[in-house]
Amino acid sequence: MSEPIVLDDADDVAILTTKAAEGDRPLGRGTPLAAPVQPGHKVARRTIARGAPIRKFGQVIGYATEEVPEGAHVHSHNCAIGAHDQDYAIGADLEAARAAIPDLPPRTFEGYAREDGRVGTRNMIALCATVNCSATVIRQAADEITRSGMLADYPNVDGVVAFAHGTGCGMASEGPGWENLQRVLWGHATHPNVGAAIFVGLGCEVMQIARMRQMFEGTGKERFHGLTIQDTGGTHATVARIVEEVRALLPEVDKARRTPQPLSALTVALQCGGSDGYSGITANPALGRAADLLVGLGGTAMLAETPEIYGAEQLLLRRAESPQVAERLIERIRWWERYTEMNGGSMDNNPSPGNKAGGLTTILEKSLGAAAKGGSTPLRDVLAYGEKVKTPGFVFMDTPGYDPVSVTGQIAGGAQVVVFTTGRGSAFGSKPAPTIKVATNDRLFAAMPDDMDINCGDIVSGGVSLDDKGAEILEAIVETASGRRTKSEDLGLGDYEFVPWQIGAVM
Repeated sequence: MSEPIVLDDADDVAILTTKAAEGDRPLGRGTPLAAPVQPGHKVARRTIARGAPIRKFGQVIGYATEEVPEGAHVHSHNCAIGAHDQDYAIGADLEAARAAIPDLPPRTFEGYAREDGRVGTRNMIALCATVNCSATVIRQAADEITRSGMLADYPNVDGVVAFAHGTGCGMASEGPGWENLQRVLWGHATHPNVGAAIFVGLGCEVMQIARMRQMFEGTGKERFHGLTIQDTGGTHATVARIVEEVRALLPEVDKARRTPQPLSALTVALQCGGSDGYSGITANPALGRAADLLVGLGGTAMLAETPEIYGAEQLLLRRAESPQVAERLIERIRWWERYTEMNGGSMDNNPSPGNKAGGLTTILEKSLGAAAKGGSTPLRDVLAYGEKVKTPGFVFMDTPGYDPVSVTGQIAGGAQVVVFTTGRGSAFGSKPAPTIKVATNDRLFAAMPDDMDINCGDIVSGGVSLDDKGAEILEAIVETASGRRTKSEDLGLGDYEFVPWQIGAVM
């Protein structure tokens, strides 16, 4: 049996790297296991008294609900969430975080320079529904365009994508729900990976094209087009009109060419989904090393999923660049506590069944592993959902933990590439920003070869260092940004992963 992993000398648990059978003593001492235990799960390094904290990563991940003998399996049957540290030491690690920014020579990738100064990694035409009523027409138009073969004559156009959703009306005409949707729609329509966009509405909905355009006056107008079903003459007429408008746009969009662009122009969304016990020791910290390299090159690394940093927020706050940045994150944590309580939930209603099967026991444990994706550099900004990135470096966006909703917000904020770590195996992709899928373990990488781009299991099985794996992830980011297709792009994923965050009453 391979040696279990101990992440910190203070830890009360070790992580299994191979399956242990009933009766085994994975540590070579202590009580025999009462049942088989899968890799990624935890065993006690010492006897843990009932009510005592249980540490992993050097941090408290929960409390023993009964006495846990040395060598025993530690999981949901004997470990539960309790109070976590909210005595925040804001900025305590800021100088160390600044010192963690690597000093690197400039690098370039092959990207599409846009008139507003941003740079695209793809060149797509976006059809954006302002309301659910126009979702069908944009999907039918996109299908007709793709099936017609007209794109074959335009090799520099990466495709036509339909951003359909289930809201846009029956909602308040102001407030957080409306603000989320308008930021997402405009952020996708004017995204640097989009060469031209057509907004399509019904005509009478709350989310009016004219109002949105007025709000964002002066940005993206050169690539903006709009029409409504009611003014165009109904469903069939609108589909035909969209097809003809795209046909007219294609020659101009196809003129775009890739040229060398600074890596500092890149914003990369950091994501995880279907996490397991390896996530926090392989793929997530390796992605954190890649994020540090990107920051050292002048780029932006964007962490998200507020409910999935809950219990680890103190680590981000210790490297906040200013008290104002810290207060924005704390305010979001408090908002989420109120929001979940108001809806009959709680912030510890996590991990998912799949996470638990993979070895994660509490949200504290999951969050400590998830936060590792953010690397070690200063936290420079905290963004609202779908808000455009204003500050390079390591930033955080407030989003739900549900992957499609979270990534939708990050792309709206300007992320041109997504890196998504997974331990259980998530069938996820995104448009117009491509997703790089990173497996946390060898088993998953072998089991889902059509879905996974990078394997981080060799950190455990082959002794590959986190630094080397982080450099490998950065190279994949550069190659993807320069046009190399990802596995999720080859699978056609991304059309149904556009899911704006709905907040508020449906009326």
